[in-house]
Amino acid sequence: MGIALWILCGVAVFAASRAIPPGRPPRYGGELITALLISFGAGLAATALDFGGWNEIDWRAALFVAACAFAALGCHRAVRLALRRVA
Repeated sequence: MGIALWILCGVAVFAASRAIPPGRPPRYGGELITALLISFGAGLAATALDFGGWNEIDWRAALFVAACAFAALGCHRAVRLALRRVA
């Protein structure tokens, strides 16, 4: 159940980030993959930090995963905007 929570948090963060226009790419595949991979990695880190586990639901893990996914998508968009201004 914990892995399902991580995936759900990743998809929720992705959906929320699509509502923010600056830096939003026209195709969403890269952002979705980034959100899911970072969510899975953050979920594993949350398990290592004892914020629940891969088989149990814990609100601390959900908060940690969501924060990491938002940060990763923010960095992804910041890099896209910086590269677009350079080119």
